[in-house]
Amino acid sequence: MGNPGRKIMFFFVVISFILSRFCSASDTITQGGSLKDGESIVSDGDIFELGFFSPGNSTLRYVGIWYHNIQELTVVWVANRERPISGKTGVLTIDSDGNLVILDGNNSGSIWSSNASVSSNNTTAKLNDEGNLVLSGSTEKVYWQSFEQPTDTFLPGMKVEASSRKGENWAFSSWKSPNDPSPGNYSMGVDPRGSPQIVIRKGLERRWRSGHWNKQIFTGVPNMSSNYLYGFKLQEQDGTSYISYVPSNGSDKLRFRIERNGFEEQLRWEEDNNKWRVTQYQPDKTNECELYNKCGKFGVCSSWESPICECMDGFEPVDLVEWRRGNWSKGCKRRTKWKCETNSSSGIEEDGFVVMKSVKMPDFADLVTPGSATSCEDMCLKNCSCAAYAEASGIGCLIWTTNLLDVQHFKKGGNTLNVRVAHSDLGGKSKKSTALIITLTVVGAILLVLPNPSPVSWLRSSEILPSDAGKSKEHSTDLSGSIDVIECSQVNRSELPLFCFDVVATSTNNFSEENKLGEGGFGHVYKGKLPGEQEIAVKRLSRKSGQGLEEFKNEIILIAKLQHRNLVRLLGCCIQGEEKMLLYEYMPNKSLDFFLFDTEKRALLDWRKRFNIIEGIARGLLYLHRDSRLRIIHRDLKASNILLDEEMNPKISDFGMARIFGGNQNELNTNRVVGTFGYMSPEYAMEGLFSVKSDVYSFGVLLLEIVSGRRNTSFRNTEHLSLIGFAWNIWHEGRAMELLDPSIAETCSQNEVLRCIQLGVLCVQDSPLHRPTMSSVILMLESENANLPLPRQPTFTSMRGNIVDMDLFSEGRDHASVSDVTVTMVDGR
Repeated sequence: MGNPGRKIMFFFVVISFILSRFCSASDTITQGGSLKDGESIVSDGDIFELGFFSPGNSTLRYVGIWYHNIQELTVVWVANRERPISGKTGVLTIDSDGNLVILDGNNSGSIWSSNASVSSNNTTAKLNDEGNLVLSGSTEKVYWQSFEQPTDTFLPGMKVEASSRKGENWAFSSWKSPNDPSPGNYSMGVDPRGSPQIVIRKGLERRWRSGHWNKQIFTGVPNMSSNYLYGFKLQEQDGTSYISYVPSNGSDKLRFRIERNGFEEQLRWEEDNNKWRVTQYQPDKTNECELYNKCGKFGVCSSWESPICECMDGFEPVDLVEWRRGNWSKGCKRRTKWKCETNSSSGIEEDGFVVMKSVKMPDFADLVTPGSATSCEDMCLKNCSCAAYAEASGIGCLIWTTNLLDVQHFKKGGNTLNVRVAHSDLGGKSKKSTALIITLTVVGAILLVLPNPSPVSWLRSSEILPSDAGKSKEHSTDLSGSIDVIECSQVNRSELPLFCFDVVATSTNNFSEENKLGEGGFGHVYKGKLPGEQEIAVKRLSRKSGQGLEEFKNEIILIAKLQHRNLVRLLGCCIQGEEKMLLYEYMPNKSLDFFLFDTEKRALLDWRKRFNIIEGIARGLLYLHRDSRLRIIHRDLKASNILLDEEMNPKISDFGMARIFGGNQNELNTNRVVGTFGYMSPEYAMEGLFSVKSDVYSFGVLLLEIVSGRRNTSFRNTEHLSLIGFAWNIWHEGRAMELLDPSIAETCSQNEVLRCIQLGVLCVQDSPLHRPTMSSVILMLESENANLPLPRQPTFTSMRGNIVDMDLFSEGRDHASVSDVTVTMVDGR
């Protein structure tokens, strides 16, 4: 007998060899071979895997390609996306004609085929490390490849045809749902007209476009990063143009995907965090101007302006009434016909061009080549259909013979567009108005260079502000004891500049309807621009308003002394006769409710933006309650009083209802309960008691609204009565994630969402004693390891009972009953 040890060792070697051959996943399917459900092949570098899968919660089976070593199933291609298999009987094989086919195993024939013209019956299908499944013959001739029939994902290495021969190439389509990869509502592709551009559409209608390719970037995406700059290429092959993408780092896992909501996103795999990170969205979810043709034909969209739409110079709204209401869909029309359109052109001067700089060029351009003695401008003038031209670097001469659509104004980047108008519309503004603009610009420049000038005294000495500004001779008796007190003693002039009425009127175009941002119980709010080009929001107290003077005084006294990045900044005031106005920094993204409660706009606030807004509001409240020179309770915190700056940072506004508490002060003699129903704490609404915990309650309501995208009052006719009731019930039952706004479900961190929901329920506890302070709120928001207390079930009423809280103060000696509550509402700007 031989050595038993050697026999055992030999046995293990053989078994190991057999197992290694059995377990190693090939990257190829050969003629006569097959891939059954449960089996897969893996690319040579272990990057991609091909096999059968079920998406989401579905039990249906599809053949697809996904990343091999990523635990989260990330599918990049689906073969039978419209014909799934109901059981696990599917087989992927190469048919006798050399094509790849999927059989369902129930003798019902092929349910999918590569359907290529194959001249060989000896073909193989190989999955490569780019994620491309390639069907080729023995001579390595490629008959078919999955890159030529993509689904929703664009991968590095893909080539998308961008030639006039093919026309618009709608190569990619979104999934219908997480459980259904069949084609959804949105598609993405290339429009080669003029110069290639990426286009997203919903159905047959355009939703977004990238602007034209200039051999470096897509010109409608001026903030393209270096990742894009050195990635996208326009290549020629056999007389056909293709767009491809090559990452600067070949080892990066990158993909572009058209989402089910119509947004295209770029994602990069982060090995350290073991997750996909979205590096860029298109369209930009925070920018309304990114939505296709937002302002209609011959309209221009500027995201930082309000309203965001205006007509091009020489044009006017088609429907002025609808335009002023914010319905810009009908666009604009020319004021004057072109010379070539008139029956008699005698005595009429030649048309000209209005120059528009830093814009996204209109859609549907034609690339032309001017003759040696002809310029791009001359070509346009000689063509009576030509509405505009551009000489774009990297592209050439573009002309437009259709309506000018989807024009966007950028703060930087973009191109120069020359828009054709009649000669009579080239004159611009009158000499008088031009002189006024020059004067104001000079004044603004002088103000900027003078060493700490006193705005009031300087304006008076320059005769821009009258010497009696702030004290109308006609109405001085009406204002005694009110405005005079504010002007002369309670507010330091160095803290709050006083502006002349004429200057404010000029800055707002005489309070024109076009400049109106909104209105509320206080009056109207207008957009303005000071001589130094600083944009402002002017809050004008209405003379017909039954309330507002006390709030006006209150806001001047309070906010002039406050400085915090999450509080709106008061720039000055205007007091002249019956005119009383407050001048604020301008917030280009309006208020939180503008996005949050709009079914289409709420998706622009992804989870990261919402969480940042929640944190910002909390920091602003902490400053008011603890860190400012004055201890302030806001008393009217709500979504419409949260303004959003250019970067969607929140700023608390509207301090007309706020109250100051000094060190020894514990009572105020005022008998009004003010604020907004839905945000009032029970003890305040029912008993007139308010404290810092009243603001905490309002913050809790607002937090739940931000998470859910729904108003607290929207549940009024349901069994829950309020959002608070609904939030408590599903949190208590362990279903808290059902509260989350579905439009942001894919962008959220579940741990952060759950923490915010529990914190929101804690903030709306019936008793002020059971609510956290704002310092605790911030700690719980920012610390993933913080242990949150368990909330009690809110009953949505509060009786005074034996509540003892050193932070509680009574506003008024007579406590209002429910039926006596008077609510003074000042709507947010």
